[in-house]
Amino acid sequence: MIPTLRTARLLLEPYVPEDEEGFVALFQDTRVSQWMGDGPASEADDRALFGRIFTKVYARELFDVWAVRRDGVLIGHAEIKPTDVVGGHEIVYALIPTAWGNGLGTELAEKLVAYGFDTLGLPEVHATVAARNHASLALLGRIGFEHVRDIEEDDGTVTQVLTCCRAATQGRAKAVA
Repeated sequence: MIPTLRTARLLLEPYVPEDEEGFVALFQDTRVSQWMGDGPASEADDRALFGRIFTKVYARELFDVWAVRRDGVLIGHAEIKPTDVVGGHEIVYALIPTAWGNGLGTELAEKLVAYGFDTLGLPEVHATVAARNHASLALLGRIGFEHVRDIEEDDGTVTQVLTCCRAATQGRAKAVA
């Protein structure tokens, strides 16, 4: 069962069928989808992806996926999942563009990392980010992720693999205290 998580301003909870339109709108916005997976997809593909959250991910308890809400409104998507690309668990997050620039992405990413460490007991958490996604790279760098390696994609673009180690974040917390 997917737990509900809270931050100071966000609520992460399992999707419900009524979230489909908000989910599709998020993934159809090319300002968001250009950074997700293989990039923009058709509306039909995004609707199918939303359906698979229920029929595959939730039904088989494969990994944790959340609707991200602020003041009761769906504003984003979050997940933490095992992936062979990094040989561990990867965080994935997206927010609607009107939610950008006020620290919500940082709040969301920090919550996903803390969940990975504290609830899942992971020694490290990874992220894969397009090398051109400077905002996400900067955000992850601020919260303790370090560049590990590059992956050259079939289309010639570069994806950076970033890792945040539990031991490193604990050391930073002690240094700040």
